[in-house]
Amino acid sequence: MNKKTIRDVDVKGKKCLVRVDFNVPMKDGVITDENRINGALPTIKYLMDHGAKVILCSHLGKPHNIFTPNFKLNKKEKAALDALPEAERDAAKAEMVAKALKGDAKKFSLEPVAKRLNELLDGKVTFAHDIVGEDAQAKVAAMKDGEVVLLENTRFDAGEEGRDLEFCKKLAAFADIYVNDAFGTAHRSHASTAAIVEYGLVKTAVCGFLIEKELSVMADALEHPVHPFVAILGGAKVADKLNVINNLLDKCDTLIIGGGMAYTFLKAKGYEVGKSLLDEEKIGYCAEMMEKAKAEGKTLLLPVDCVTIADFPSPIDAPVDTLIVDADKIPADRESADIGPKTRELYAAAIKTAKTVIWNGPMGIFENPTLAQGTFAVAKAMAESTATTIIGGGDSAAAVAQLGFADKMSHVSTGGGASLELFEGKVLPGIACLNDKD
Repeated sequence: MNKKTIRDVDVKGKKCLVRVDFNVPMKDGVITDENRINGALPTIKYLMDHGAKVILCSHLGKPHNIFTPNFKLNKKEKAALDALPEAERDAAKAEMVAKALKGDAKKFSLEPVAKRLNELLDGKVTFAHDIVGEDAQAKVAAMKDGEVVLLENTRFDAGEEGRDLEFCKKLAAFADIYVNDAFGTAHRSHASTAAIVEYGLVKTAVCGFLIEKELSVMADALEHPVHPFVAILGGAKVADKLNVINNLLDKCDTLIIGGGMAYTFLKAKGYEVGKSLLDEEKIGYCAEMMEKAKAEGKTLLLPVDCVTIADFPSPIDAPVDTLIVDADKIPADRESADIGPKTRELYAAAIKTAKTVIWNGPMGIFENPTLAQGTFAVAKAMAESTATTIIGGGDSAAAVAQLGFADKMSHVSTGGGASLELFEGKVLPGIACLNDKD
């Protein structure tokens, strides 16, 4: 993926519309984790130092489209309306709309991010209280070289996710150059992630330093891995990851399966899995993948023992009683919540032989100390490995950070969903739209 970067274009005096990922956690308007802000700083500072006018845009959470006259309710609200008698629906909808207009503007505003960014960038950041409206237009027009304007949450306008052409035109008017530095949203084909380029509204489209690193490390590892190549898949989103397996089996030497998706494979082997997570519709697919691995001479490792519990812990980090059983002996009234000690040794041994390792998805309920041992064992084996070790974002990134191994990995991705689609071999719209190098 040989894409142009901000180094390949002259940005001096140019308006650079930069898609960043400022979807940061907040509590009562206070940012609780600044990693995504800090991750964007190298690109922002480079553009400022080279005389660009930097216009930043990002989403935050999943708010209503409160900037759009044709207000849309979310799925939960629509279901609640449908459950009411028809005579009550208009009043209930009006109440929902009023609540959203009042609450979303405060809860999902990027203004706290702008304030923190202004502190980090020596008072050169201005916040626009809309996205493409009068306030944003005025503040962009008043910019000097080396200054920054942060636009309001792009999801406040339905034109963002809907790729509305008029919205795209207004957004593109802020851009002599489009810069995508939000790998975490690169798999989405929204206005600010791809459409303004796909519609031909911005001709110069390049990546920032975050995406450059993602492509140079992750994409290269998938396209040109150093063998032996070990891929590890886990996590609870069974259907999301099962479709990745076919592509990875074509590339890797060993595929390790853990987490919730493992039990669909065990079921395909004829084992009973009790109350463990199971995707009934994918049992046949898992059987096919096991046959494919065998036919192609690939190693596919599944749990040989499991840590089982009677009920899911509540709260998630509550003490829990466990029973370790062989993978083919999971009791009907229990569910597996982690890989067992024999499996941990098996997986660690495979990792230690590798030259390239990619990992997406924990081995169990890693948020619970008792059920985090499998994830810990995999993370520890990768940390001690001499291989190129890549963490595919999401829960895997959270797990290695929580367990203290993040700084021992070659690369920790900033995008869980985008990483998965990259692993699946899909084209990411936010990457595909960028200019190729000559």
